[in-house]
Amino acid sequence: MFDRTIAPALLEQLKQVPGQPGAAVILYGPRQAGKTTLIRALPANTPEALMFTGDDLYTQTLLQRHEHEHLKRVIGNARLVFIDEAQRIDNIGLSIKLLVDHLPIQVIASGSASFELADRLAEPLTGRARTFHLHPLSWLELADKYRQTSPETALNDMLRFGMYPRMHTLESDQAREEYAYDYLNHYLYRDLLEFEQVKKPKKVVDLLILLAHQMGREVAVSELAKSLGLSQRTVESYLDILAKMFVLINVRGFARNLRKEVTKTSRFYFCDVGLRNALIRNFTSLNLRGDAGELFENWFVMERIKRASNLRRHTGFYFWRTYDQKEIDLIEDCAGQLSAFECKWEPTARAKAPAEWTAAYPQADYTVATRDNWPVLLG
Repeated sequence: MFDRTIAPALLEQLKQVPGQPGAAVILYGPRQAGKTTLIRALPANTPEALMFTGDDLYTQTLLQRHEHEHLKRVIGNARLVFIDEAQRIDNIGLSIKLLVDHLPIQVIASGSASFELADRLAEPLTGRARTFHLHPLSWLELADKYRQTSPETALNDMLRFGMYPRMHTLESDQAREEYAYDYLNHYLYRDLLEFEQVKKPKKVVDLLILLAHQMGREVAVSELAKSLGLSQRTVESYLDILAKMFVLINVRGFARNLRKEVTKTSRFYFCDVGLRNALIRNFTSLNLRGDAGELFENWFVMERIKRASNLRRHTGFYFWRTYDQKEIDLIEDCAGQLSAFECKWEPTARAKAPAEWTAAYPQADYTVATRDNWPVLLG
């Protein structure tokens, strides 16, 4: 069991206020990120808890019946109700609304495909639910495991195998590789087959492989469509689904002051680099591969995103480039404060902010992230 950064805030949200109506918490995250483990750890701190899973057909029958008295009998004396994989229960949002409106209980519902769960919850629970995201492990959540090893060893493991909790309980590289391939076959591919919007799952996998070879680069959807033999609209739809499945993240261009700043293109990063390596079937050690710099950039960008999310800091994430090819890998905008990060795999690489950036945003911070200083930047 890894200590998850969001657990204290989650527990605080679940505290019942005497005399107040119930409330709901929605926990989104990819499969195998640890949602069920986190949820099962919470009842130890909360009495009178009841747990359901949407994978169970009987649970689906119980909770899709939208009658107050029926739901009251189902819940009994429980004051805290957990519903795992809630997106599998028809109109679950309406059932949760009835529960929290009429009973002094707290409900936490989790789901692994955000757009499925959001579609079922958005309208019924408007103003009634707080949303949390559970990502795969962050460095801060994993650091204790590597306390007796060097940062170099830790980084090599994380860039090869990613940050899913299960990866860091397995002892051998072979077991980790097998887990990664099982994840592709048993979760990613299966989920794609379940979505009606995906008419050609094989094409989605081909799209992912194309993006796996273009990590951190600006992507033209028209070029992807041409390579795949699909319409641009279809590719845009698939990219949106993959983002909502927590497979990819879309980072847009940043612009505020300069007319020559690029804003209409995107960079796609993988939410977990281990999944990316599984797609291209390459778990080679970093000193033997030519994409270590790209892996480091993808991993560092995601670690900064996870850090802000786990600390509940509302932050915008962008890249910055001008039409004359001046660029910065990552821009963070938090409450108006800009922080810029350039990722350099080689610690000897010396870099300073482009003059155009400094002139346009003189108050912004600028930092070069390398394989030597990343622990300080993620602390």
